[in-house]
Amino acid sequence: MVNEVMFYLIGTMILIFSVFTVTTRRILRAAVYLLFVLISTAGLYFMLNYNFLAAVQLTVYAGGIVVLIIFSILLTSHLSERAVIAPLKQSILSALATLAGATLTLMTILRFAFVPNPGVDPQFNMTDIGNSMVSYNRDGYALPFEVISILLLASMIGAIVVAKKERKLKE
Repeated sequence: MVNEVMFYLIGTMILIFSVFTVTTRRILRAAVYLLFVLISTAGLYFMLNYNFLAAVQLTVYAGGIVVLIIFSILLTSHLSERAVIAPLKQSILSALATLAGATLTLMTILRFAFVPNPGVDPQFNMTDIGNSMVSYNRDGYALPFEVISILLLASMIGAIVVAKKERKLKE
């Protein structure tokens, strides 16, 4: 009973702060709301006894990525700036695109037959997961992680360069 209440409480927090993240006009507040979403997600992982995944969620996403986002915001904009409200036509089109994407995602998930793969051992231990995370082999995730980190770094540098050029043009 307590687990169900905690699940619904954490799920509600995720939903509320997710909506706050995308609807606020202040970009720094959006980053803070995103932090709350990521911490709540780690809470769900702790409830499921996925302690390693929860720790990764807290350190990498809540700790690293949100700090990177806040650092980028503070470098490129003023805290008093507010986001421009989208016109009604753009808001309606965005809502329709979101609804279409959500419908497509739900249809895909509901049509997929989730059956266990007979060639894969369902019992994993932390050593297997750790070896898979740092391995460059076929089932390793180290190379995709490095590629994504380089992509994030390049996009942050690009955003800073574009913001600095726009600021020089305004002055």
